[in-house]
Amino acid sequence: MMLPMRLSRSFRKLGDQIEDSITGGSRDSRTLLRNLGWVSAGVTAVALGVVVGREIRQRYKFNRRTPYDFYAHSGNQSQDGEFGVGV
Repeated sequence: MMLPMRLSRSFRKLGDQIEDSITGGSRDSRTLLRNLGWVSAGVTAVALGVVVGREIRQRYKFNRRTPYDFYAHSGNQSQDGEFGVGV
């Protein structure tokens, strides 16, 4: 049971050494990219939540309409011209 743990540690150490040789020993760029990825994922989740929440709210309001909502704009005189004048 101890053998696999030693093996995984040695592979992890080897992977770190290879990564350090490739990046030149700089872990700052890796940390920066990881943080940027987390921030991007968070912003995406928030945007998706806003869109889904808005859609759910609109559907809820649409299904809870009253008879007054159907005729709310029936008396508006904001039309530009008169219809049916027939001059």
